[in-house]
Amino acid sequence: MNDPRPRQRWPHAWLGMLLLFSLLVGCAALQPELERERHREAGLAIQAVYDAALPDLPPAKQRHYAQRLYRISAEPDYLPFSHDHGQRLLSKLAADIEGLAEPGHAAARSRDIIDDYPLRTRKQRARHAMLEEWGEIAFARQLLFRLVQANYYGLLDSPALHGRERAFRYLAGVEWERFLTDPHVMRIYAAQVANQAYFLHDLDIMDLRDEVTTAFRRQYPAESVASLGRDEYHNMLYGMTHFVIAASRYYQQWVDPRAYAWILDRFEQDIERILVDATEDIQAEVALSFLLAGQDDHDVVIRVRDVLVEAIDPRAGIIPSPTGSVDLDGGEHRNVLAILVLRWPGRLYSGPDLSTLGL
Repeated sequence: MNDPRPRQRWPHAWLGMLLLFSLLVGCAALQPELERERHREAGLAIQAVYDAALPDLPPAKQRHYAQRLYRISAEPDYLPFSHDHGQRLLSKLAADIEGLAEPGHAAARSRDIIDDYPLRTRKQRARHAMLEEWGEIAFARQLLFRLVQANYYGLLDSPALHGRERAFRYLAGVEWERFLTDPHVMRIYAAQVANQAYFLHDLDIMDLRDEVTTAFRRQYPAESVASLGRDEYHNMLYGMTHFVIAASRYYQQWVDPRAYAWILDRFEQDIERILVDATEDIQAEVALSFLLAGQDDHDVVIRVRDVLVEAIDPRAGIIPSPTGSVDLDGGEHRNVLAILVLRWPGRLYSGPDLSTLGL
């Protein structure tokens, strides 16, 4: 007769396997949380470097950085920089509103803007040449941007902007559709094209969002992407990200993922090339497109976060430029985007509202 005792040990073996399986499942469930915390800590480390340097950055960089950090945190430490920007903004807008009462003001301002346009890089030289061909567009786009910034701050009704209807009438008369849907403009200026279409809509001047989206998709059909050179590929990616970012009013509100599925789907399909060919600035904006659509755990976001963490210079504590520069001024755009992606808290704040500060 066989001894039955060996069979009695099987339940203990299964119990051990079950415990091991439970531990493995627990570790697997914990892994995403550990990764998320690693990413968050990396973002906070970059932020600490820039927070310390913020008072010494140029005003334009202070504005850019403080606005974005406020809109994901509502931290009051960033408000003084926005307040200073709001004061400068109102002064410049008031001068242009008054100037528009005089014939030739817009043309003269455009010439000044074009004369002062930087020519250091090939991209800058191409944009300079393009703006020269479009008359008063150089001034119109600057005026539009300033009015949108004032709108974000709740300052359009400020007494300093008395007579602002003059600026709105001027912008309503600009040939925006011809400019924003022009193929040559689109090839070198896609991000700004997307921005300006949404700015015009935000200010109730005109709604060209559908026309500009159609023109962009005609310019860059999915089947043409593989044949694009590096510069135009980057231009296309920037343009696509800015349809989403501008729709969010620059990190102030969520976007509907269904409305931008044509963008998100193409990013997902092309992620291998994006991770190899695109700069960290573009990679971060690709991830932000998913984050603004509420897709925090998308594989594209996770992969971009990993790449951004790998790119941090351990000595400087920031992501250097493609040439290796760790200059804080020159790297502000790249690094503030990385901060947003890495420490994304899942909440957005509008403004800041400066209307109560008496500006």
